[in-house]
Amino acid sequence: MIELDVIEAYNARQTVDLNNIKKMTASQLDRVKTWGSSAENLLKNKDLAMFIHQYKFELCDALVDITTHAPEDNARRISISNQIAGIDGFIATLKRAVYFKNRVVTQQSQTEEPNS
Repeated sequence: MIELDVIEAYNARQTVDLNNIKKMTASQLDRVKTWGSSAENLLKNKDLAMFIHQYKFELCDALVDITTHAPEDNARRISISNQIAGIDGFIATLKRAVYFKNRVVTQQSQTEEPNS
């Protein structure tokens, strides 16, 4: 059974089209900024970075330990490579969230300046 926390996280995910920032409502822009700030906090967390790098090192060590080219070994190489790509994808998601937050902040500051 799916946990309620998982359902809440799924329902709270970012679902707006981030390529059309100028068409977003104020509440959507606030969500993008909150989402980006949370991602930025994760990227700046040294403990998280240490554990992510440690995990990547362990995966690289596992790749090095595979010395033959049997079908099972090749499947294991692909599996480990996919895990590394998944970690990189997660980091890219965080960076993209920070990028969109910065775009929203820049856009909002540009629209506020002429009125000042």
